[in-house]
Amino acid sequence: MSLLPFPEPYDFALSTERFRAFGEDRANLWREGGLHRVVAGREVRIEPAPGGVDVEPLDDETRPVVEKLLGAEFELAPFYNWAAGDPVLGPLTSRLSGFRPPLAPDPFEALVTSITAQQVSLVSAFSIRNRLIERFGLQAGRAWSFPTRERVAAATEDELAALGLTRRKAEYVVALARSDLDLDGLAGLGDDEVRARITAQRGLGPWTAEWFLARHLARPRAWPTGDLALRKAVSVLYGVGVDEMRARLDPFQNLSAHYLLTGVRTP
Repeated sequence: MSLLPFPEPYDFALSTERFRAFGEDRANLWREGGLHRVVAGREVRIEPAPGGVDVEPLDDETRPVVEKLLGAEFELAPFYNWAAGDPVLGPLTSRLSGFRPPLAPDPFEALVTSITAQQVSLVSAFSIRNRLIERFGLQAGRAWSFPTRERVAAATEDELAALGLTRRKAEYVVALARSDLDLDGLAGLGDDEVRARITAQRGLGPWTAEWFLARHLARPRAWPTGDLALRKAVSVLYGVGVDEMRARLDPFQNLSAHYLLTGVRTP
């Protein structure tokens, strides 16, 4: 295996906790202390290592996917320095030191995953997502690739509904796959334009757009005010509403959201 360096602090177990917290994730599969993901038809295994992670195989094709998946885009040091004086985030960043929020490497995967999670528990969402992956993805080794946009575009709404998606969610996923929306091009747009283009799609609202900014594009000011778990975390930890916290957490709303959610979920 080859070492992919990460700046310290970096906690691999904590950073990959999401892939274990809500049940098995076929596309980001945790097995025997390592994370497995299919990249361009090849299974990649990622393990903790001093100074970063060991990756097999590590090359020009797999490196950017692994870096994206493990949240390499986030700069933790400025966030930690900023959060040090906050009565909630200060202790949280100390307790969760080295936590890098994982990101969805593919924009289509990020949006479809959000659709599956609309108005259901994440445990249920992961279960439905796994059935979608097994039905329309490809297995390589132990893990599965997330279904391509082209494969889903060729599917019917009935096929998706049979996997546990509601009829409306099946319509949303197929419509997205068949749409003219340039998903890769969203990375070159500002936050407001990304929001506008996503919410112009049927069934994709502000909650989906905000989590796309947060969990795919790693935009620092993404703040999903409509997320029920985040609302609860902010209420419990700060005693105020999420709208009030947006300005207070600027310019680190995204990292703050991830640390608050993980802080509530982990002891």
